[in-house]
Amino acid sequence: MATAKKKPTITLSPSRDIPFNQLVLSQSNVRRIKAGVSVEELAEDIARRGILQGLTVRAVADENDTETGMFEVPAGGRRFRALELLVKQKRLAKTAPVPCVVREGGIAEEDSLAENVQRAPLHPLDQFRAFLTLREKGQAEEEIAATFFVSVNVVKQRLKLASVSPVLLDIYAEDGMTLAQLEAFTVSGDHARQEQVFERLKTSYDKSAYAIRRMLTEGAVRATDKRAQFIGIDAYVEAGGTVLRDLFEGDDGGWLRDVAVVDQMVADKLKVESEAIAAEGWKWTEVAPDFAYGHTYGLRRLHGEPVPLTAEEEATRDALKVEFDRLVSEHEGADELPDEVDERLGELETALEAFDERPLSFAEEITRAGAFISIASDGRLRVDRGYVRPEDEAPAEPENAPDGATGEGETGGGDADGDHDANSDAMAEPEEDEGLSPISDRLTTELTAHRTLGLRHALGEHPDVAFRAALHALTLKVFYQYGSDSCLELDLKTVSFGAQAPGLNDSVSADAIRARHESWTNTLPKDSAELWDALGDWDSDSRAALFAHVVSLSVNAVSEAWNRRPRALAHADQLAQAVDLDMAARWKPTVDAFLGRVTKARILQAVAEAKGQRAADRIAHLKKGDMATEATTLLNGAGWLPEPLRTPGRETVADMSDVELPVVETADVADETAMADDDGIADDDDVAAMTNAAE
Repeated sequence: MATAKKKPTITLSPSRDIPFNQLVLSQSNVRRIKAGVSVEELAEDIARRGILQGLTVRAVADENDTETGMFEVPAGGRRFRALELLVKQKRLAKTAPVPCVVREGGIAEEDSLAENVQRAPLHPLDQFRAFLTLREKGQAEEEIAATFFVSVNVVKQRLKLASVSPVLLDIYAEDGMTLAQLEAFTVSGDHARQEQVFERLKTSYDKSAYAIRRMLTEGAVRATDKRAQFIGIDAYVEAGGTVLRDLFEGDDGGWLRDVAVVDQMVADKLKVESEAIAAEGWKWTEVAPDFAYGHTYGLRRLHGEPVPLTAEEEATRDALKVEFDRLVSEHEGADELPDEVDERLGELETALEAFDERPLSFAEEITRAGAFISIASDGRLRVDRGYVRPEDEAPAEPENAPDGATGEGETGGGDADGDHDANSDAMAEPEEDEGLSPISDRLTTELTAHRTLGLRHALGEHPDVAFRAALHALTLKVFYQYGSDSCLELDLKTVSFGAQAPGLNDSVSADAIRARHESWTNTLPKDSAELWDALGDWDSDSRAALFAHVVSLSVNAVSEAWNRRPRALAHADQLAQAVDLDMAARWKPTVDAFLGRVTKARILQAVAEAKGQRAADRIAHLKKGDMATEATTLLNGAGWLPEPLRTPGRETVADMSDVELPVVETADVADETAMADDDGIADDDDVAAMTNAAE
């Protein structure tokens, strides 16, 4: 009769409590490099909750193979050192019993290696949910952070991740998306919206975290937007608006999700402000968050007079100026101002500027003029007062004509050479009269034609007067809109670029031009009839500066597909060279302005030109959205410009490197279809490291 074989039995190593002073650290511990939670933090965790995992030990024998009563620790060295630290701090007795597993046989190094290799790290999602459970059980975020030796921001991030749609969390748990992608979904707390974006990703070639954030925030208003600054984030939240925040990347204050709330608050606030402006007596007001660049062209700007200061205001301004001068004098030569002094000087400067920026008074012409009310680039209210539309101008008074004259022929009448057809004048010469009769219109036309040619010849021989006459005519067009005040048939065209480049009105160049124009407006005489004499009294430098400003307003170097002007654009290049134009100080390569609107190859070319090929190679593996974001950081302050903004002959960063246009292989695009591809962004390894605190 056959006997059944006995199954081998497994014998587990016994465990026992061993006094700490009978333990020594073994040289067989394979962990040599510090990683994860520090010994100090682990000691604090043991002091708080006790040791959660015992030590693996082996008995120490002498030369005769007799046990000495001491035990070495080949596995659990960090826990041993944490206990040793507590003993040194007299927070733990030397003879305190330590739970140990006593190993016999085998190799000590194998024990140490197996304990570390066989240990499975905690899945990040389990940690997120554990943090959420702790908070639900009453622990504050600060308490959780202190317990696990992380920052409060890390705890907030983990809790935010745990609040993502359960559907997406399950997909993440099954490795259906990366940690970076999951982090991107936290921008919005709307689970339905998160799931909707995830469905869109399935058919999108770009599945990067950047693309997810862009989809979740599309249509939302950035907190840095001038509309958001105008109404205030706090007021928006009080009105029931929701702010989307990104706890994992810089978001500049986040996004205002409820655009309808933003638009309504902007409209309401602008309406209130415009009512106060209209109460000043303007005939009309136009209100909008923004106006296209050049919206005031063709309108006459009134010259206002600053409202005089009252005696009380004069005294206040003088007192502020005395205090400002005293503080500057007391700290002159100091390397650094005390904080309170620096703050006070700032307050004084702001107060004094308020006195300088006094409102203007426009007298009786206010009844035919209007004001544009909008939002400035920094979120402040912008009010442009004193613009008169052509239809609101007072009718021109007819010039006094000689008795019996019809007034016809006042425009000169002849062709460019002054010739005319005698038969074209239907009016016959008046019959001679013994009295002094007026000169006929026909004869007047002939005589003034001769005078016109005489003026042309004489003016051609006096360049200084010709310059003054041209400046007079063009200045009338720009600042007064009274072309009839000049006998020169000159015109000036200014093109508005609102359709070509939204937001152009808030650009650096637009602000500078606007400030310069305001300065000239305040300098020129109010009455156009006084302009000729005023220009004559100015020195040549002042006239040249005004001429440059006026002529500059006619520049049109815009390249449009429907309007081919190769020679005009070539002249624009010559003009840029002549003035040594450097657009790097006026334009920055950002995701919205350039990098997010070109191919990956263009982005890599830009980075290679500005920072070298090695910098471009470091971001070459990223998908387009993340690549554009990284490139924005790399190009910041580098002075790099795309070709349409470069000045021929002017050295740029692109001229300092020899860069070939990178080629994006088809395989790169194919790789972007993998949902789990994280563009080289590894999972959050510190999650596993944090779990070591429980050892």
